[in-house]
Formats: sequence, structure tokens, C-alpha cells
Amino acid sequence: MEIIIIIIVNLIDRLSKIWAIKTLREGNDVVIIKDIFSLSYLENRGAAWGIFQGKTNFLLIVSIVIIVGMIYFIFKYRPKNMLMRVSLSFIIGGAVGNMYDRMFNKYVVDFIYFHYKDIYSFPTFNVADMSVVLGTILLAICLIKDDSNGIF
Repeated sequence: MEIIIIIIVNLIDRLSKIWAIKTLREGNDVVIIKDIFSLSYLENRGAAWGIFQGKTNFLLIVSIVIIVGMIYFIFKYRPKNMLMRVSLSFIIGGAVGNMYDRMFNKYVVDFIYFHYKDIYSFPTFNVADMSVVLGTILLAICLIKDDSNGIF
């Protein structure tokens, strides 16, 4: 099941980024809700919220270490908690999607943009980012709700 989630996340992420490159790259933004939500192409050479700008190799190494560590954890310990396995799979899937961009493009393609007019702008993100955030939220729920003496 974990591998299926990782593959589906990567497929959706890759296809959405290919669409963004072909459709949005030349400044052809798509307004979904005027002054609130649009699809707008951005090449992010950093990490979340633009931190670590230009540190592509560092971010690539960190991604590889995290992905390998999580995969090792899943297959070595085989957590019994399904929510934990699902959450880690979403995190791995998203990390792999952005790692692919960093490896082959030297930047991550972001295109989902929430803002309020020119007053507030949430950092532009992508499907892989959403997968990491969803996985992290599910993992937090899993760890908070776990009544046993361990996560296994």
C-alpha cells in the first residue's frame, strides 16, 4: 500500500508540474478566484517559504537522507499502525516529487498561489508540498492519538 501511495502522489505531482510548465511558464496565470486564488508558475530554488535559496545540493542531500530514513523505518519496523504508514508514504511521495525537480531542474516547480489582493501572499506551492503537509498532519494525529506504549 505504501508504494502505491508514493507512486500516485508522484504521478499527480509530475503531471501537474508538466502542465504548469507547458501552460503557465510564460506568465499565463490562471485566475481561479479573483484576488484570492490563482495558478502561477514559479521556479523555487530554495525550500519552503523560500528559505535556503540557492542551496539546491544541500536540499537534495537532505531529501535523500530523509527519504531513505523513512523507507528504512517503514520496511525494517513495519509499523502496525496503518495511519502511520499512510502518513509516512505521503511525506515520502512529496519529498520524492520535489527531489526529482531539484535533481533534474535545479529548482522546484511551484504554481498554486493563494493571496488576498496585494495585501497578503501565501508562498506558492505544489502537489508534492501538499502531500508532505498532509502526511505531517496525519503523522501528528497518529502520534497524539496513539494509546499504546509505542508506535509499532
